[in-house]
Amino acid sequence: MQALEKAGFFIKRQRGSHIIMRRDDPFAQLVVPNHKELDRGTLRAIIRQAELSVEQFVELL
Repeated sequence: MQALEKAGFFIKRQRGSHIIMRRDDPFAQLVVPNHKELDRGTLRAIIRQAELSVEQFVELL
């Protein structure tokens, strides 16, 4: 979640264990599960929806 904040996302709201993050320019909205571990496919889907490459995401960590 911190890597996404570095990419310009902010927390819009939270419902249960799901956090909705949003970026205004360019517009993107993500749903991020608030769990200790994420499935590999779920993490890749979040990275893809954020319009980042895996390498860019790793650099933001």
